[in-house]
Amino acid sequence: MSDDLPMGWDKVLLGDLAEYLNGAAFKPTDWVNEGMPIIRIQNLTDPTKPMNLTTRIVPENLLVKDGDILVSWSATLDAFIWDRGDAWLNQHIFRVLPHEKIVEKYFLFFLLKREIANLIGTEHLHGSTMKHINRGPFLSHEVALPPLNEQRRIVDKLDRIGDRQRSARNELNHIPKLIARYKQSVLAAACSGKLTEDWRIKQNLENSWQSTTLSEVIIDKPKNGYSAKPVQYETPFRVLTLTATTSGKFNSEHFKYFDEYIAEDSQFWVQPNDILIQRGNTIEYVGVPAIYDGLPNQFVFPDLMIRLRAKENVVTKFLYLVLSCENSRQYLRDRATGTAGSMPKINQPTLISLPIQLPSLKEQKEIVRRVEKMFEKIDRMEQEYQKAAKLCDRLEQATLAKAFRGELVPQDPDDEPASVLLEQVKREKEKGKKGVKSK
Repeated sequence: MSDDLPMGWDKVLLGDLAEYLNGAAFKPTDWVNEGMPIIRIQNLTDPTKPMNLTTRIVPENLLVKDGDILVSWSATLDAFIWDRGDAWLNQHIFRVLPHEKIVEKYFLFFLLKREIANLIGTEHLHGSTMKHINRGPFLSHEVALPPLNEQRRIVDKLDRIGDRQRSARNELNHIPKLIARYKQSVLAAACSGKLTEDWRIKQNLENSWQSTTLSEVIIDKPKNGYSAKPVQYETPFRVLTLTATTSGKFNSEHFKYFDEYIAEDSQFWVQPNDILIQRGNTIEYVGVPAIYDGLPNQFVFPDLMIRLRAKENVVTKFLYLVLSCENSRQYLRDRATGTAGSMPKINQPTLISLPIQLPSLKEQKEIVRRVEKMFEKIDRMEQEYQKAAKLCDRLEQATLAKAFRGELVPQDPDDEPASVLLEQVKREKEKGKKGVKSK
């Protein structure tokens, strides 16, 4: 750290700013059906994860309450605010109790908004698969501390800026929902004939749409994919994962290698213009279609996908639009099967029974042209949204960086220097005082 510190600031070790309590070493044998919840790292990173329960009693200072600061120092190196009620603290997590001479919210900002690995340096990370930090390097890491009054001014400034940032994010968060609704309204109009109603009038054509089913517009029967066993090394054979099509567009980055010979003329190779349907996934994604736009014989499609090929009198992209329409998606979701807790699935008979309104080949092409043109505009809007969201992230990080460099608020020569504060902390330690805030 540079010696060129802002006026009144001083260097201090992280270990001097707070007490860090490591959790207890709970074992699976401690888990029971009733008792106090245990906070594991997975409960910090994913609040939807269920919490294990225990009747084991541990030191009272490892009881976590709402509002406590927690730092995970294994696997996920990050800081969190606990908000799920009383629970015991598991090992590999610190409960952080800032010193009473430190503004707790300042310290909270400092930990929450910094990457722990970058804070102490990657040279102190250990482990090949599961990264962790040792207590020693973490506590001995040196940081800059502002005077007590400046800590308060920084917190006040960050709170006010944070309010504006949250307001901006809330406004931005409406955009993806609006985009999704707009796209579905376009698809609904396209698949019902309303989108090209004016076109038919100009062409002096009557509404010649025909009611049919999917089975009448595809070549042969749908095909389920191949259940390949993935391997951890590179081979000539690649099988797609569900993630390759969950977005509704094909993504060639999501595949796994497998080591079984597949003949060049096998039905399991995906070919250009094939439509891949997710026959098994969460209910949100079951039935999602995507058009394969890669090269021939590059990928095998998996057993949890069904492949379709459109007949000559059906435009592949039009069929894809029909399958993407909310009415079609809902039809398949309503008929998905599966026991409680298992993956919902649709079968081939369900899929081929899907009702379809089919216009002439010429009108199909016009529908595809109009939809693509409209989607191009909305896609540009989505790109602008993503840029704005990233800009919010950068502005937040830039604001915090200024705060911890002493550039966010002015220094006041009347502030008691941080060195005086640190002397008080040192004296209290020498007297054996804990100097932590009680919860």
